[in-house]
Amino acid sequence: MFRVESYLSINDFTTLNKSLQHRTLKDYTTLVGVNYPSLELSYEVFGQPLHTAPIVLVNHALTGNSDVAGEHTGWWKGIVSKGNLVDTDKYTIISINIPGNGYDNKPENLIEDYKSFTVRDVAQLFGLLLEDLGITKLHAIIAGSLGGGIAWEMSVLFPDLANYVIPIASDWKATDWILAHNKVQEQILTNSKKPVHDARMMAMLFYRTAASFKEKFNRTQNEALGISNVESWLLHHGYKLEQRFELKAYQMVNHLLSTLDITSERGTFEEVAKTIKATIIQIGIDSDFFFVPEENRETQEVLAKIGAKAVYKEITSIHGHDGFLVEDEQLKELLKDVF
Repeated sequence: MFRVESYLSINDFTTLNKSLQHRTLKDYTTLVGVNYPSLELSYEVFGQPLHTAPIVLVNHALTGNSDVAGEHTGWWKGIVSKGNLVDTDKYTIISINIPGNGYDNKPENLIEDYKSFTVRDVAQLFGLLLEDLGITKLHAIIAGSLGGGIAWEMSVLFPDLANYVIPIASDWKATDWILAHNKVQEQILTNSKKPVHDARMMAMLFYRTAASFKEKFNRTQNEALGISNVESWLLHHGYKLEQRFELKAYQMVNHLLSTLDITSERGTFEEVAKTIKATIIQIGIDSDFFFVPEENRETQEVLAKIGAKAVYKEITSIHGHDGFLVEDEQLKELLKDVF
């Protein structure tokens, strides 16, 4: 099904990425009926060689990528590294790039008709890639934010694949709050003169909290720029993302976030959840302003009611949604019995 291609690629940070690997899927038709004669997927493997150790799949978040544990630019090395929670001496770790996220630095792989894809398509493609690699069992799928939504979908599409599915700061659905946020993002991406820059600035307000801003900035000024430090910080984040993210890529992942719903065309949540065989470990963040923890708690109540193998745990943080990238020590404590 896949054509194998492994070669060097320049990643978004313009450093040589020697570990990015590529496979091409032929003749894929999306859930909404759009056929792609060819789709190239890219992924990275860390830790132990494939098929020599238990395997952990890490799904990246909205603007993340497969470089989960790279030596210089790994974005989750506080969790995935030698001697850490997901120990590279103990596990094989694989991370797959969302199609069209641009991390392979190949413009031809950006998705022009991004609304032809859903999170379910991404989960299906991830599963097909794992199958092609000869992977039939995972110790765990662990993922934050959008990646957690993909993990939920994979737990339904491939009920025998993973022992544990661990969505962090995530949900099985896009709530009205998420849909509203994404619509504003879409408008900015469509109408702004600096679409990625400005959309990122707006989104950062949902990823943090007023308390975290107060702790970090406390109304201080950037004397060199003549603006407040919080304004400088927001402008910096906008600039950083527009330097490494194409407009089409941002439109793609923002759209995917709106398609989260494991019940779509399947039935009620209770009915769908009964088909999941993995142990679900939801981890919420008490201050998350994006994927609010109340939704996770309600989900856990339903899972408990139907007798599913599921637990809910919570991170305490002032940092909001981004707490899953900040509160490493709490996350290690909450998941120490899994890894």
